[in-house]
This record gives sequence, structure tokens and C-alpha cells, in this order.
Amino acid sequence: MIIIPAIDLKEGKCVRLTQGKADEKTIYSENPVEVAQAFFAEGARMLHLVDLDGAFHGKPANLEVIKAIRKGFGGVIELGGGMRRMEDIEGMLALGLDMVVVGTAAVRDPLMVESALKQFGGERIILGVDTKDGRVAVSGWVEETPLEAIEFALQWKARGVQRVIYTDISRDGMLQGPNFAAIETFGRATGLKVTASGGISSVKDLSILGKMASSGVDMAIVGKAIYEGNLLLEELF
Repeated sequence: MIIIPAIDLKEGKCVRLTQGKADEKTIYSENPVEVAQAFFAEGARMLHLVDLDGAFHGKPANLEVIKAIRKGFGGVIELGGGMRRMEDIEGMLALGLDMVVVGTAAVRDPLMVESALKQFGGERIILGVDTKDGRVAVSGWVEETPLEAIEFALQWKARGVQRVIYTDISRDGMLQGPNFAAIETFGRATGLKVTASGGISSVKDLSILGKMASSGVDMAIVGKAIYEGNLLLEELF
């Protein structure tokens, strides 16, 4: 199980939202670069970045901070939020980011995402499946679609996707534990590599996820639990 700390960016700051709601924001640091460097010093070799402004407005919005984090963090970085145009995907990968996460674009502009998969491959283009009651949500989680999560993922698997970041929106930022049953069902049904996200609050949660390797679950994104002190990265690594 690879543990990935998360940094969510809003207006250049490191924040966390509750269930993705922009009006329920907690600022944890004015300097996300220092946060990234601290994560690396504590043993993290992979970082999950989210451009929240990009997710809400449809295009990257924290470019200078993202550039600085790339320079300051010595490991692998994946970025999600606002990746809805080919030029944005190309630009972020050209900056040295290792992977980008597409979610809304996979619903709204599948031809563009197919082109990105052909150009960069399924190891660099990650599918973000953000779910609410088993259905896919888009545009920073503010719009729900009728798309069923497993069927949606299988369609993209056929197009070359290899990995999915699976997030249960209802659990995100709540520190109440992930939706284990949904994650395991999703992994088994799709046969994709799965990064679990949303609600992870304890070592016990990570231990349970770690037993889902046969379902494809091999990575976990941790956010609020780190910032609130529930999980100490140095001890985990």
C-alpha cells in the first residue's frame, strides 16, 4: 500500500474542504511549498495535488504554486483539478508533473481524453471517479450525473485507462473512514488499479485498505487526517 499525502490548493493556500464544499474551507498553510517539502522530509515519495480553483472554474488557476511545488518536492506528483483541455494537460506534464487526473473532461469531452491517453498513455493519464450514491459527480463535485461509477470506469478501461482514483464524496473530509465496501466492489468489478480516497482517518483504515490488494487497491490518498494530527507521516513511512 502506497500512502500519498494530499495538498489541495485554493487561492495559493493549502486548504481542505468538507465533502468538496467551497464554503466549508479550512486553511492549513499559507505556504503549500513548505508543506510539500515537509512531506518529502517525512518520507513521502508521492504527492497528490488538487487545484480546487481549477476544478471549480474549469482551467488551472494555481500555476505558480504548482511550479514551485514541483521544484521543491523530489518525488512523484500527480495533479487533478481543471484538466479539461489538451493544452492544459500538455502544459502540466511539460512542467515535470508525472501524472494528471481527469474527471469532468472524461464526461464532457471524451474525445479529448482519448487523445490524451493515446499521446501520453494510461500510466500518466489517471481517471478520477468521484461518486455520490454510486453516481459520478463532476465540476468540482457540484454537478451530479446519471453515470454509474463502475460502468463509467469500464468504458474508460476499454479506452486505455489503467488507474482510477476512487473518491466517495460523502466521506471526504469527514474523518469517518472510507466506504470500504464500495471501494472493494469497484475494484473487483473493474479490474483496474485503484487509488482509494476520501475519509481515511486512521492506521486501521489503511490496514483494511491494505488487505484489498486482490481487488486492485494499492494506493491511498490521505489529507485531513494528516493535517489534524490523526496520522503522522513520519511514523507511517
